[in-house]
Amino acid sequence: MAHAPAGGTDVTTVGPSKNAGKKDAGSVDLTVVVPAYNEEHRLRPTLDAIRAHLRADPDRWGTWELIVVDDGSTDATAAIAAEAAADEPRVQLVTGDGNHGKGYALRQGVLASRGRRVLVTDADLATPIDELDRLDQQLTADGGGAAIGSRAHPDARIEVRQLALREWLGRLGNGLIRLVAVNGISDTQCGFKLFDGEQARAAFAGSRLDGWGIDVEILRFFRRSGWPVTEVPVRWSHQPGSKVRPLDYGKVLLELVRLRAAGGGGAGSRGVLRTDLAVAGLFLLASFFLYKGLWADLHHAYLADAGSDQNQWEWFFRVTAENVVHLRNPLFTTLQNFPDGVNLMANTVMLGISVPLTPVTLAFGPAVTWALVLTLGLAATAFCWHRLFARRLIVHSRWAAALGAALAAFAPPMMSHGNAHPNFLVLFMIPVLIERALRLCEGERVVRNGVLLGLFATYQIFLGEEALLLAVMGMLLFALSYAAVRRDVARAALRPLLRGLGIATLVCLPLLAFPLYWQFFGPQSYHSVLHGDNAGNSPLAFLEYSGRALFGDERTADALAMNRTEQNAFYGWPLIALSVGILVWLWRSAAVRALACTAFLAALLSLGQRIRIPFTDVVLPGPWLMLAHQPLFESVIESRVGMICAPALGAMLALAVDRLVDRRGEIGEFGEWGEFGEPGEFGEPGEFAEPEEFAEPGESAEPGESGELGAATGLGALEVAYRRQRRTIRTIGLLAVAAALLPIVPTTLPVRERPDVPPFIAEGMYRSYVSKGETVVPVPVPDPGNAEALHWQSASGPGFSVPGGYFNGPWGEDRRGIYGAPARYTSNLLRDVRNSGQVPEINAQWRAQARFDLAFWKAGVVVLAPQPNDAVLNETVEKLLGRPAKKVGGVWIWDLPPAR
Repeated sequence: MAHAPAGGTDVTTVGPSKNAGKKDAGSVDLTVVVPAYNEEHRLRPTLDAIRAHLRADPDRWGTWELIVVDDGSTDATAAIAAEAAADEPRVQLVTGDGNHGKGYALRQGVLASRGRRVLVTDADLATPIDELDRLDQQLTADGGGAAIGSRAHPDARIEVRQLALREWLGRLGNGLIRLVAVNGISDTQCGFKLFDGEQARAAFAGSRLDGWGIDVEILRFFRRSGWPVTEVPVRWSHQPGSKVRPLDYGKVLLELVRLRAAGGGGAGSRGVLRTDLAVAGLFLLASFFLYKGLWADLHHAYLADAGSDQNQWEWFFRVTAENVVHLRNPLFTTLQNFPDGVNLMANTVMLGISVPLTPVTLAFGPAVTWALVLTLGLAATAFCWHRLFARRLIVHSRWAAALGAALAAFAPPMMSHGNAHPNFLVLFMIPVLIERALRLCEGERVVRNGVLLGLFATYQIFLGEEALLLAVMGMLLFALSYAAVRRDVARAALRPLLRGLGIATLVCLPLLAFPLYWQFFGPQSYHSVLHGDNAGNSPLAFLEYSGRALFGDERTADALAMNRTEQNAFYGWPLIALSVGILVWLWRSAAVRALACTAFLAALLSLGQRIRIPFTDVVLPGPWLMLAHQPLFESVIESRVGMICAPALGAMLALAVDRLVDRRGEIGEFGEWGEFGEPGEFGEPGEFAEPEEFAEPGESAEPGESGELGAATGLGALEVAYRRQRRTIRTIGLLAVAAALLPIVPTTLPVRERPDVPPFIAEGMYRSYVSKGETVVPVPVPDPGNAEALHWQSASGPGFSVPGGYFNGPWGEDRRGIYGAPARYTSNLLRDVRNSGQVPEINAQWRAQARFDLAFWKAGVVVLAPQPNDAVLNETVEKLLGRPAKKVGGVWIWDLPPAR
């Protein structure tokens, strides 16, 4: 790999051992790294100038070291550096077996460094060494990161200029580099840069370029990691004999393009691909395991906790398929709630999935589509979170990213919705949207990424609008939290982000104008859905386990949630405690602080409009009061905001586990990255975290090998003690992670056997009783609590309409949203009889009302299928209609005269 000596190249160190440098990282105040290739005429004056500057003010610079990396020079460069090392013990020479390029030389020098700060400077000192003071002051103000000596800054002083043509070509090349890779930095190629030492060693350890492009790669790493990168104006003079030529900017661009195309390079990228395929396979197996009850009997298995939702969703899939095949309006139907119909766009029909899966629905039935959507959608969501974490977090281990993604996708709230609400389970577009928004924050190809963001958001609208709203809330909470920690990054990101969002809006509007108009103003539209005052989470719900978790208890969870499909917290106290521990441990990471703040604020909002303090009678106003009556938010079940915590906690977990399993610092045992995976691909190396604080990768030297630090120093004992400490920390940390996650591992979702569709429906016998424009009226009339009639339609083909149903629609003159159809006297009567098991007194007024309601529904036949209390229902309908039923095709029917 490019960050270690390539092809088995030998690296020789003259001066303090490079192995000791890794172990003692941070043991000196400043390291100066000078890459050199055939610099015999300029190197000695440069070394003298650097040493004189650092010696002149020892209180200012403290302890320091000067590392010269000879990149296979063919002149006396190495001899001059060795002579300087002999005169000054703080000078170190690192040599290799040939000329590999500036990037290779810089990587060797930085990885051999021990400084809390690392200055890299060219051997020509085109920027004088006394400009270090400016960079040091800026790095102190920023609290870390990188300070770049910039020739392009308006306040820079160019004391000796290049030829005009050379200068113009250089500006053009630098501009192209900024456009392709690092937007917002004017001078990426200046050879005078000061870094935070730990961050520099992390960045160079993950680098792959050996040529001039190393500057761009490192700066991009810093930007993506959320570390400050500041340009500082410096004095600069063109030096005769410069190794940099204008055409070298083209080489930089070529390096960057080739690295992008290779996905980070050769065997490493193949290893990443294999890991990603393995992760995808594991997610798919886990998803199949959870839904194995459905797959065991696709046409008779019904998720036990689904209520009427499985019937509803299968109906959505079947009706959408019929609409597509017959070129009907996919946004409306009268197959439910006849004659008023259902506004499908105002319901969660997931057209983005139901339309593409039309062939599956028609060929195998909607029950197969239902199982596929849940199983594949869950696995795809987990994998997309994995890709986001691997690309945007500094997680060198893809398995750490996978564990965080598993928490994000398989968290208790998600699995609760996995019983009944695929629009809150199938969230694979949310990580994609976040990734595109982050690219906009970086100013990367704003127009292209803005267009893609608009298209992706449009597609998500057709998967689930409420899920998108919650995702936007989560991104906004994170953005505000991160901006509070890193205002410089927020300021830099604001303008390209706003521009990209404007472009995305312009893309969305024409695509969504008609569907959204139909949703909010079309037939059977409504403006809000009320869920009562107790729709928020209890604070205790975050500490308990869900009913279907490995350590969960159904009775405890049921008492703290609206129902089993709305257990929107239940992360468990061990995971909450672990998250607090991660926050304390990784407090230096701006991303961890922002993620923790996001999770906390989301949890607070999810408590609802009124927060009841557990075990007391104290009730406090909740922050949701500010949003409860605002457009869009008024229809949200506020406890669902707690689902935002899942990806936030998953990202924190990925960062923490990556730190624990990162074996790069185990000297002598893992010279390479080790068995846990590769760092992120170029352009996607991870976002927002801090570097590994223990040690960096590289080769180990045997005791005595360098001649300076041998066995007599006790290095071997220190190495053993260090590795033992690291392993102890790793073991304790991983045990804590296992203890936090094991209790909330989801168990197989239970199923029950669903009733068969009566032959009267399944075999089409109803057709001889129903004329065109007439309906089949099930007893009782379908409603959200009993929607078996929707199963009749979806399983046999929607060849008939029914009154009532399970959907969202309007009620009353103000068109407030409700579940199901507006109540009618006859539908209420039949529902009450079924629930009570008692026949009420039926008088002439009730019989007249039944005739009126049946006429409104244009009833052709009334059907009573076998069910609890079917005898009293039969008696009630006989009294309402004044005649007995007859049994046909496994049901009792009352044939009605043709509707007029």
